[in-house]
This record gives sequence, structure tokens and C-alpha cells, in this order.
Amino acid sequence: MSLKTPSAAPDTAVEPTAPRRSPRALLHIPHGGLVVVLVLVAVFTAVQADSFTTSQNLLNVLRQISVNAVIAAGLTLLMTAGGMDFSMGSNAAVTLSVAAQLLHDGWSTTAAVVVSLLLATLIGLVNGLVVTFTRVAPFVATLASAMLLDGVALLVLDGMSVTIGDKLTALGNDKLLGIPYLTVVAVLVLAGVGLSMRFTTFGRDAYAMGGNEHVARLSGINVPGRKLALYALAGALAGLAGLMLLSRLGAAAPNTAGLMTQLTAVAAVVIGGTSLAGGHGSIVGTVLGVVLLGVVANALNLLQVDGNYQYVVTGGVLLVAAVINEFQRKSLPGR
Repeated sequence: MSLKTPSAAPDTAVEPTAPRRSPRALLHIPHGGLVVVLVLVAVFTAVQADSFTTSQNLLNVLRQISVNAVIAAGLTLLMTAGGMDFSMGSNAAVTLSVAAQLLHDGWSTTAAVVVSLLLATLIGLVNGLVVTFTRVAPFVATLASAMLLDGVALLVLDGMSVTIGDKLTALGNDKLLGIPYLTVVAVLVLAGVGLSMRFTTFGRDAYAMGGNEHVARLSGINVPGRKLALYALAGALAGLAGLMLLSRLGAAAPNTAGLMTQLTAVAAVVIGGTSLAGGHGSIVGTVLGVVLLGVVANALNLLQVDGNYQYVVTGGVLLVAAVINEFQRKSLPGR
């Protein structure tokens, strides 16, 4: 009787099972949380208001966020280096007011722009001198400066609205290849700051200072000089934002820009992932934060939400975005 030997199992290749994509996988994408919230807000608004997706409305949103984007760009670089300037929005208000008065008094556009930008840069430099050499906390020094500058802006205007006629209107209203000039300026500023943070010694020094200022000093970085340059640059960008706002409005009025504009920029930068403690910053995150704030503001207007509830809704959306972004940040490799 012959025994049958078991035949060898056929050599079959087992197809690897494709990994299922979990919703949590989105948390491993940089700024995935912000993207999710932004998409949800945009889709909800588009469904509820047909005018949201019209070209006129989208161009209006781009113009509105461009001013905040320029302020947020300078703030991102400064906060990455461990600094803070709460007076940028107020600096923009002073620049806007001074430029409007000069143009109203017959100054040429070029002269008014140059003088205003120099003034804004000087204001930023003074903030830098106070923070660097008196060792007053940046938060305290620049918040006091913001209140002072808001008062100066009111004094310059003497409580009146000042119109500038058709001067600077091209910057505020014209387009380049269908894109508003204001947005083109904002994109150039954001790109310049982003590239400098990533590829230049100036940007690497900012990260080093934000990570550990004492170690940065020991490694040969001229920390005081870098601080002064950063605050001066923040001032110049605040002045540019003020001129952009003036060109869009065509007039300067009391309480235009100021501390509320600054708080909006700070919110955009922080929910975009830039650390309040310094050492970590992202221009891409800042852009997403600025766009989210602009879309939320536009959505509330289109949906005719009561003004009493607008701050509540905006704050709620920002809180959700910030929480999701923090979970996402911690889930990234190396965190």
C-alpha cells in the first residue's frame, strides 16, 4: 500500500492589503487641521449663499485679506525670532493718517509714500530699541506703544475723515492679469519673507534666536543688531499695510486699522502654527490663517449674521481651528 505524500502548497503571491485611509491620517499632513476647517466653512457658505463663489466676491475677499497678510508676514518672522509687536496695526493707522494728510495737503504721491514708510520704519525701530536695551517684555512695550500710536492717529486726523481723491487708487482698485494689485503686493511680501526664513542667514538667525537667544549669542549671532532689524522690518511692513488700506478706502478715518487689526493678524499667525515662545514659524500656516479669517468674515456678512454674534462665531471657529491644528502639530513625526 503506497502512502501519498502531501503535495506542496502552490506558490501563490498574496496581494498586500492597501492601507485604509483613516480620517486621522489627515492630521499627519502639515496644516491639515486648518485646511479642513477652511474647506468646511467655504463649502457651507457656498451652499447657503450663491454670491460667495462669484468672481466679484472672491476678489473682494482677496483685497480685504491682503492688508492683514502683509502685517502677518512681518509678525511671523518677528515671532519666530522670539519677539512680538502688538503695535503693527496701530503703526499702520498712523501711517495711513499721515499719508492721507500729506496727500490732502498737496504733496506728491511719491513723497508722501516715502515719508510715511520712513516714519513707520522708525516707529518699528524705536520699539526694537526699547525691547532690546531696556529688557521690557515685548508684549508690554509694544502694547503700550499700540495705545500711544492709536492716540497719535486720532490727533493727526483731528477726529475728521480725510480723503485723498484719486491718488493711490490704482494700487487699491486695479488688477494685474485679473488679480488685484493689493494681492500681488501681499503675495510678493509673503514670498519674500518665506524665502528669507528658509534660505537666508537672516532667517536662520531668527530661528536660532527664537529657540535659545543665549545660545544664539554664543554662536556668534549679533542678537541686538538682528532684533533691531526685525523690529524695523516689522514697522516698514506695517507702514506698507497702512498705505495699502488707504489706497483701498480712498480716505483715512478715525479708528481705521489699529489694535483690532493687529489682534486679527496675531490670531492668523498663531493658528497658522507660529509659536508664541519663538523658534518655530511657518508662512504657509500664516497664509492659511489669514485666508480662514477672511473667509469667515465674508461668510458672516453674506449670511447676514447679526453683528452681535459675529465675534462669537469668529472666535468659535478660530478656537476649533487652533485646537485641531495643535493636535495635528503634535501628531507630526519628531514632535
